[in-house]
Parts: sequence; structure tokens; C-alpha cells
Amino acid sequence: MNWHESSLLITGGTGSFGKKFIEIILREYNPKRVVIFSRDELKQHEMRISGFDHDSLRYFIGDVRDVDRLRRAMNGIDIVVHAAALKQVPACEYNPIEAIMTNIVGARNVIDAALDTGVEKVFALSTDKAVNPINLYGATKLCAEKLFVQANSYSGMQGCRFSCARYGNVVGSRGSVIPLFLEQRRTGRVTVTDPRMTRFWLTLEQGVRFVIRCIEHMHGGEVFIPKIPSMNIMDLVQAIAPDCKVDYIGIRPGEKLHEVLLSEDESRHALELDDMYVIRPLYNWWETKNWYEGKPVPEGFRYTSDTNTHWLSVDELRVLAMNFL
Repeated sequence: MNWHESSLLITGGTGSFGKKFIEIILREYNPKRVVIFSRDELKQHEMRISGFDHDSLRYFIGDVRDVDRLRRAMNGIDIVVHAAALKQVPACEYNPIEAIMTNIVGARNVIDAALDTGVEKVFALSTDKAVNPINLYGATKLCAEKLFVQANSYSGMQGCRFSCARYGNVVGSRGSVIPLFLEQRRTGRVTVTDPRMTRFWLTLEQGVRFVIRCIEHMHGGEVFIPKIPSMNIMDLVQAIAPDCKVDYIGIRPGEKLHEVLLSEDESRHALELDDMYVIRPLYNWWETKNWYEGKPVPEGFRYTSDTNTHWLSVDELRVLAMNFL
């Protein structure tokens, strides 16, 4: 695909992912136009004065709950990256209707607006918490995944294509544990929910480059999962605050000990490539290209943070943490 001739819109464009995506896409791909769609005028202002003032950028105030505003913003857009979401687990539990309105109804609105305005590709961001969800945030993202995958049946053989990426915790994103530990180590004590806890991890730049690659290769209806390393929470403590005392506070409501990116049930429809897994659509009512590359994963395979073959060492975690000092 030719990024230079494409117009892009990113929902939630003032977030951690959005800013890194825009930084890389402008520097390396030089698209014709990039629309930043978000609801916070202050964040847009701060983004603009911090250097995001490229001639190709457009700032649109709007909310994914407002389908009419989305239609207006998507006029002339070729590619949509959907990154807007309510993602804080306790906030979603305390405000469940708000989480549903943004994460599920907002997904529907993005789909409807894209179908109505002739967008070519829509790529949505999901999370490992969408697999076997135990909290509302994960449940809303599971619903959103299903909506985006099956939205291809609305566009048929020739219309807009929809796909998703599902990955784990992003190092240093808002709410990340690294800034928390860096703040806590000043007191000489850090809090850990459970010493057995593991998580998938990747950097913002890795996440952005993965999304760009998937947009280039998507056929429609896939859920793309990168092969990324795991980390143990106690290794992170050793990397950031080795001299601090640790207070064990117990696992929080809605939290898992380990995360899953690919379940055994999904593996029946999954392919393995060198650096990713691709879950093909369970129902394919639209004509799409076959994935000739890749091989089926073994029966009963599951990709989990505690059984991963790739782990970040204490030294590697220390290098990651240095970026936030």
C-alpha cells in the first residue's frame, strides 16, 4: 500500500499509542493527511505545542459516542486506526455503562461511520484482557473485537475491511507499573499484588510498528497477535527498586495472575508466523484472501504470559526502566 497517498484518522490520537503512532507515521511514511480525533481540547493543545504541528495534521474534537461527528471526520479518509477506549479496570467497574458506551457503542459507531463514508481499512486495538475476560474492561474489548471482525460481513466482498490487533501491557503507557515503582522507590517501599504475577510486555514503538505492518497485510477479519516477551513482577522490582522493601497487598479485583493472548479454543483457527499469530475469522461470510503463509498451531495450544518461551531479564527490564528516569 502507498502510505504517501493515504489519509488517516486515529481515534484517541492524543493517548500514548496515538502520539507514538503519529510520530512514526509522519517521520517515516509521510501520509497525505492525518486526523487526530479525540475529545480533550487541552490534550490536543498540549500535543500541538509540544511539536505535533506538521502540515499534514488535523485536530478534530469529537467523541466516538457521536456517530455524526465520526462521519464528518472520516470524510475523505482511507485508513482508520481505532485506539480510543476507557481502559482503567476500576473505573470501568465503577462506571459500567460509560465503559459500554465508549468501548462497545463507540466501536459500532466507528464501524458505521467507516461503512458510510467509504473508508478502505479500519484497524482496532484490543488487549490480552479480552481473552477469557474477568473484568468489564476485558468484556467490552471482547465485544469490540467481535464487532470489528464481523463488520466485514456488512461491507461484503468489495467494501471496507476491518481487523484487530491484540497485545499485552505497553511499557510506560499511562497507568503502567514502571512509573509507579519509580515513584514508590523514593519512599523505600514498593507495593506488589502477588509475587507470582506475570505479564506480556512490549514497548510503544514495537506496538506501533506491529500495527503498521498488520494494516499493510490485513485481508479483513483477522485478529493479529505479536510474539512478545513476558516479565515477572519480582524481576521488575529487582530491576527498578532492588534496595526497597516490598509490601504484598494481594491481587486486585478483576486482575489475573497471568494473561492469555491466544486461548486453546481460538488456536483451532490460528496460524503461526515468524513473529506473530493470526486468528482467522470463525465465520467468514465475505470473500477474502487466504493466508498461504504461516502454519496451523498445534491442537490445544495457548499463548500465555507464564508459559512463554521468551522472558525479559532483570538487566533488560532495567534498560527499559531507564527510559523513564
